[in-house]
Amino acid sequence: MRPLIQKFAQLGSLRVVIGFLLISAFYVTFCNIAFAEGSFFHVSDYTVSLFGKYLCYALLALAVDLVWGYCGILSLGHGAFFALGGYAMGMYLMRQIGDRGVYGNPDLPDFMVFLNFTELPWYWAGSDSVIWMIAMVFIGPGLLAYVFGSLAFRSRVSGVYLSIMTQAVTYALMLAFFRNEMGFGGNNGLTDFKEILGFSLQEPSTKLGLFVATAIALAIGYAISDYIVKSKMGRVVTAIRDAESRVRFVGFKPEHYKLWIYIVSAMLAGVAGALYVPQVGIINPGEFSPLNSIEMVVWVAIGGRGTLYGALIGAVVVSYAKTRFTAIMPEAWLFALGGLFVLVTLYLPKGIAGLLPHLLSNKDNEDDSSNSKGTDSKNNRSTDIQKTEVQS
Repeated sequence: MRPLIQKFAQLGSLRVVIGFLLISAFYVTFCNIAFAEGSFFHVSDYTVSLFGKYLCYALLALAVDLVWGYCGILSLGHGAFFALGGYAMGMYLMRQIGDRGVYGNPDLPDFMVFLNFTELPWYWAGSDSVIWMIAMVFIGPGLLAYVFGSLAFRSRVSGVYLSIMTQAVTYALMLAFFRNEMGFGGNNGLTDFKEILGFSLQEPSTKLGLFVATAIALAIGYAISDYIVKSKMGRVVTAIRDAESRVRFVGFKPEHYKLWIYIVSAMLAGVAGALYVPQVGIINPGEFSPLNSIEMVVWVAIGGRGTLYGALIGAVVVSYAKTRFTAIMPEAWLFALGGLFVLVTLYLPKGIAGLLPHLLSNKDNEDDSSNSKGTDSKNNRSTDIQKTEVQS
């Protein structure tokens, strides 16, 4: 057991996580293509889409852990960045429908025709371009993070006050996107997507491609986050989390570092939202709900705050538990989630990631004790033999 643990320790969490993601993506792809339905090894198209959604959540949890676990910013508004990235993708997908909609209008989406829009709003200009979509996935969340972060961090707002402000901004955006005149589909949001980059979203191969793209995006996001937290700037960010006043005293400007890490985190959340929308087939104002942002924090707390791989574990474990639990008792899920959060806070303050090294060290201690017992017994036997020879 010890040589295996030492090999994993030498590889480092970055290589282990990226290797695991790539191997898992290859395994799911192979089992989906190579084995027919009904086979024990077959991975269904529904499962592929479900796994893709879990990976989107893992990327989102990674973004939350970057600002909360390493910078100490408890953001309860990351659902806004996730939703903005999703709406950027949704706008592009709506424009790809063309005249195949219910009303057959080649220029206006169906909901705009229904609401008597005569032309596209100015902020929809260029939304039929994939380059525009990719740019807006980063610019939309990044710009919101820059504006809000500049005002909040320069005013030295922190702690619970900052958390309440992030939640208020998310709630305000949710109310705004619910309005029909905003031009984002109102309560129903954006849906009925047909294709992406010329590929039909109903085809199994497209779903598989989106899953693989999500796995690759998560691997890249993890590599970027790992590089950031291990860099000199990342160490300053961690110092701000532990003692912001001391960092300010030695000459650094914490608000600049906090703003920088906040923008990077927002962009990661936007990418997660953009990959999420084509796999679930809808984006609506409900994604702005403050409850969703709180659930993201719970993912990180359960997985292990301040450990990037812990955020991934927490997102996947809680999301899988939600899928299973809501199928049995949907009305009791929030109580189960709250109870799980309380139990982890009381008995696992470092989350699941903090439990893993403890388990492995216990296994090492057991192996060492068994080896030492064997050595002691051998030494005792050799001593008895020596005594017997002396007596004779």
